[in-house]
Amino acid sequence: MGRIYKYPVFNFFWWSVLKGDIYNKLLSLARGIPDPYVRAITYARIGYQMKKKNHPKYKEPFAMALNAIVSINNPILMVDALLEVGTFLGKASPESSRKIFTRAYEIILELPPRVKDELLGNLVGKLIDLDNLSDALFYVTSISDPVRRNDFLTRILSKYLEKGNLRKAHLVLDNIDLEPWRSIALFEILKAHLSREEFGTVIGLLPKFKSEYWLGEAMKALAGHLKRAEVPEATYEKFLDVALELIPKVGKDALKSFLLGMTIQGEIDFVIKALSKLSPDLRKYVLSGIVSAIIDRPEILKKFVEKLPKEDFEFVAGIVLDSLLKSSPVGEYGSLVEQIGTLTSDERYKAKAVRYLSKLHMYDAAWKIASSITDSYLRSLAFGGIAIEKLKENDIGGAIDATLEVKDSRWGPWLFGEILAKIAEFSSGEEIQEDIEERAERQQRLWDES
Repeated sequence: MGRIYKYPVFNFFWWSVLKGDIYNKLLSLARGIPDPYVRAITYARIGYQMKKKNHPKYKEPFAMALNAIVSINNPILMVDALLEVGTFLGKASPESSRKIFTRAYEIILELPPRVKDELLGNLVGKLIDLDNLSDALFYVTSISDPVRRNDFLTRILSKYLEKGNLRKAHLVLDNIDLEPWRSIALFEILKAHLSREEFGTVIGLLPKFKSEYWLGEAMKALAGHLKRAEVPEATYEKFLDVALELIPKVGKDALKSFLLGMTIQGEIDFVIKALSKLSPDLRKYVLSGIVSAIIDRPEILKKFVEKLPKEDFEFVAGIVLDSLLKSSPVGEYGSLVEQIGTLTSDERYKAKAVRYLSKLHMYDAAWKIASSITDSYLRSLAFGGIAIEKLKENDIGGAIDATLEVKDSRWGPWLFGEILAKIAEFSSGEEIQEDIEERAERQQRLWDES
């Protein structure tokens, strides 16, 4: 014998095939739901669909939902039901839902602290989703947890910015009192002012940042907007002055981020000019940050290095070569490394350039730079690097020729012996170890101590 169901909902097919108002039938079926919480939400969902179909009686299910809520004994479930019903009614008739959310708020305030913030967050979240930002802003101030409160305030601010309402966004900002939310909000507001090219307002906002990271992001965004706005260089200078003034308050990263942004935008002449005004230590700090950030952009990096004055060029050369040698060689950097190796007066950098060029099999350029090295130790490293790469290509003659370029009475024989040993290892099928530099350092220490 088939199972007998108590509620007619299981006979839905029979109802659906009958002619008439389907919504009335659905509401009639919903009356049979014994749980007032489920019944109330079901009524609201049906009412929302009726509104979407412009049914003239769409308000009736919402009234039925509110009557059902009165029967809910659990206050937490009652609040949740009010929020759900209020949300569906808010989608159908925004003004009509305000009383429901107010009632939910009143109940929440009477609940224990352990659940109060969570339910207040649910209330505010629903209002944000409904675009009812003024009410959301009113209720969010009752959230005691500063993290949760500031998170919702930031969401409200973002919504106002989406609408282009900067005045309201600034009012919300006044209520955000915790980092990093306040700096995130400032960053969003700053971008909105930048899009309007309100640079005077932007200058006033920059000192309000307390987060170095978000101030740095703001400075980079600023650089991009200045470039697109095609402002005169005098405007660049104003923001450079602001970045310098911020150093005692937030550190050097704001300046670094601004000049990095200008470098990426192609304003390299301005950046070089700005760097010349900095103290040596500050200039090195900014240079190091810029180069580290653009090391993966060979075209920008090459243009930047080419513009540097001699002193800064030498400093940057070391950073570039050390960074590049940490990873596999890339052909796009070949011309830059050749340029560095040719122009630098520091033979340590020449030796590093030779090593990189050898890995790229740019032997002519590597050989020319290595030949200009006068220090016997560094010359051994340079030609040793060439020899190793030649050996990897099974060019034993080329490897031996490279070693013979070191004429020093001690380092020449030492390098020749090292390469002969590596030829033996290579002939035995062993992997060639790139340890010339380490072995040379050890040998230098032994000679110094003996």
